[in-house]
Amino acid sequence: MKKGQQKCVPTPGQQKWHHLFGAYNWRSGEVIWMAAERKNTSNFIGFLEHLFGTLSTAKPIVLVLDNASYHHSAEAEAAIAHFEDQALCFWLPPYCSDLNPIERFWLHLKGFACANKLFASIQDVLQSVIRCLALQNDFAHPDRFLFSNTS
Repeated sequence: MKKGQQKCVPTPGQQKWHHLFGAYNWRSGEVIWMAAERKNTSNFIGFLEHLFGTLSTAKPIVLVLDNASYHHSAEAEAAIAHFEDQALCFWLPPYCSDLNPIERFWLHLKGFACANKLFASIQDVLQSVIRCLALQNDFAHPDRFLFSNTS
């Protein structure tokens, strides 16, 4: 905007949230995700069940987890222990979430699906995010985020 010519940007009035749980499948290049109203233990456990129901467990699944409180609750740790035959759990050091490959994808997702766009509702934001996630899992799409084990 030019100085002295500020634009008025409409807002819905009350802040609204919607969250995503996600995992990157290094073997296939796919992002497995689940939308949730809240980031809490029960939704995290639901995502683990979704993840293990989606992926083949012929080889161990490596879970890279940060130090979110819902990862360390007694219920979450019991759920992780339930899958111990199928998974290896790698805990990131505190304040090092940038070591998790999915974090680079979240940055891409925010920029591609939401940046410089005005949405009428949280549902419109969610639909834009879902379209971006569908494009990510379309391996021929040119706007796919390409993960690299060197970045």
